[in-house]
Amino acid sequence: MSEIDWFPLVLSLRVALIATAFVVVLGVALGWLLARKRFFGREFLDAAVTLPLVLPPTVLGYYLLVLLGRRSFFGRAIESLTGQSLVFTWRGAVIAAGVGALPLVVKTSRTAIASVDTNLEDAARTLGQSEWRVFRRVTMPLASRGIVAAGMLAFARALGDFGATLMVAGNIPGKTQTAAIAIFDASQAGRDNYALVLVLILSAVTLLLVYTTNKLTSGK
Repeated sequence: MSEIDWFPLVLSLRVALIATAFVVVLGVALGWLLARKRFFGREFLDAAVTLPLVLPPTVLGYYLLVLLGRRSFFGRAIESLTGQSLVFTWRGAVIAAGVGALPLVVKTSRTAIASVDTNLEDAARTLGQSEWRVFRRVTMPLASRGIVAAGMLAFARALGDFGATLMVAGNIPGKTQTAAIAIFDASQAGRDNYALVLVLILSAVTLLLVYTTNKLTSGK
């Protein structure tokens, strides 16, 4: 075990935690918007949010690489504000993992919010509650199981992200090499024992998360 490099696993956990925190906030907001509001372009927004789930990871990674690179306005703006580029950094890995996980949060939280009885929300409004208070005191508690499940799915997805992360963050040992990338790298180099250790750990964590998610969504 002394030969095991734990950095990729630690980095993956860090990236997944930060990415999940961001996408849960954004994903729940989008899930509520899609579940409760009717507006022009609603179906297009739904399709755009779902796109990262169905695009090839390399295509998604290419889009992000172009968006975050120094040639784009957004990339230059970020670099001018922070003093460094997001490309080939662990922060870039967070963005890549988060974008890939966002559709899972939106879809799952949308379903959970849509299942909340609107009569309960209307009753709260008749009592003078604002939309924010209705959401916080009525919608969120009733949809909490589904939202927690959405967060778990997002964490599992971000933990194992490979294609988009590789293109945006690269494969820099000790800096941007996540567990999924380290597994690929080790298998190519013939370090099968190291790859197997990381595979078993990621599989166990992911299985636990999916099992817990199923328990939450089944209501048992």
